Amino acid sequence: MKIVILDSNTLGNDLDLTIFNDLGVVTVYGFTSPNEVIERIKNANVIIANKVILNEINLKHAKNLGLICLTATGTNNVDKTYTNTRNIIVSNVVGYSTNSVAQHTFSLLFYLYEKLSYYDHYVKSGAYCGDEIFTHFDKKFNELEGKTWGIIGMGNIGRKVAAIASAFGCQIIYYSTSGKNSEQIYTQVELNKLLQTSDIISIHAPLNSNTDNLISYDELSIMKSSSILLNLGRGRIVNEKDLTKALTENIIAGAGLDVLEFEPINSDNPLLSIQDSTKLLITPHIAWASIEARNRVIDEVKANIKAFILGGARNQITK
Repeated sequence: MKIVILDSNTLGNDLDLTIFNDLGVVTVYGFTSPNEVIERIKNANVIIANKVILNEINLKHAKNLGLICLTATGTNNVDKTYTNTRNIIVSNVVGYSTNSVAQHTFSLLFYLYEKLSYYDHYVKSGAYCGDEIFTHFDKKFNELEGKTWGIIGMGNIGRKVAAIASAFGCQIIYYSTSGKNSEQIYTQVELNKLLQTSDIISIHAPLNSNTDNLISYDELSIMKSSSILLNLGRGRIVNEKDLTKALTENIIAGAGLDVLEFEPINSDNPLLSIQDSTKLLITPHIAWASIEARNRVIDEVKANIKAFILGGARNQITK
């Protein structure tokens, strides 16, 4: 069994990839450019990859290929129409990042909600030295108790966030982007009502035809001026140009983003014009990447390969 890992750098250099060695002969590449794919996969039985594009152009040269293991939930980088015709199994990993993403959601929130960048700078700048009183709260902030938290995308992560927010005393409402997710203990509402009534909105939905550009200037304009928007789904769910305009015009109070339309971020992204970290916080797609979550990824991939060796398929994706 020949196993090729095409972009191990996306998992970090602190993971033990030797766990795959008992399954076959493993070749590890930190990064694979498009013009290197064909040569690297041509003898592979199993490909492990994250973001490398795998399509007919390169896969047709991999005559021995039986399994593609993705180290992520999303599978849009694989041409599944072609893999289906070749009977190549495509497997992903699911549920590995729920705790990590939920935790990061609240990290983004509290940094913005309590204006922590301002207060940290206030102390470290020396302004707090010799102040007249022991406290300083020029930037006002509120408690979560009694606030309405709107969730867009009530899957595993959305439900975890809802449970934590409930523990803080928030009222939870949600919008189902598919229209099918109605069996929840929380109140389902239409998108406009969620936008109009929520104090905090967090996005945990996939990118598809229902969510592409879901939040543009019109949607931002009906949100509360005191509201916080958090996007932990996919970048193109929120129109970045419109969000920049809304933040500049103080239409909403702030936004926390872990995902962007183009990653790494383009140098001309309008969001980079907002340098006020009490208003906008951006992290480089790290919500999923706790040490524990990344170790769960490779454990899940190994389980997928073991199932393949035994003649089965685990976490198979066909469309």
